[in-house]
Amino acid sequence: MIWKVRWDKKIEKMLDDLPKHVVGSFYDWTKALERDGMEATRKLPGYHDEKLNGKLSGLRSVRLGKAYRVFYFEMAEGTIKIAQVEKVSKHEYKK
Repeated sequence: MIWKVRWDKKIEKMLDDLPKHVVGSFYDWTKALERDGMEATRKLPGYHDEKLNGKLSGLRSVRLGKAYRVFYFEMAEGTIKIAQVEKVSKHEYKK
């Protein structure tokens, strides 16, 4: 299975405002996904890929560190699976 990660200029602007280590983790995640596929990348312990519920139903999130997450959804274009990035942001914890 071939996987690609896509994002638009809105995501580029978000990345510009994030700490460098978070941006590095984002690019590491994209490389791992495109190189090894989704199944293998989800097994990596640091990312904690999870399906979201409630208002964010339909999205998944991946940890880029203790406080930051990438939110994406999956789709297909022919034989290629796409991880479409919707948001990269600081995780808001409920108190």
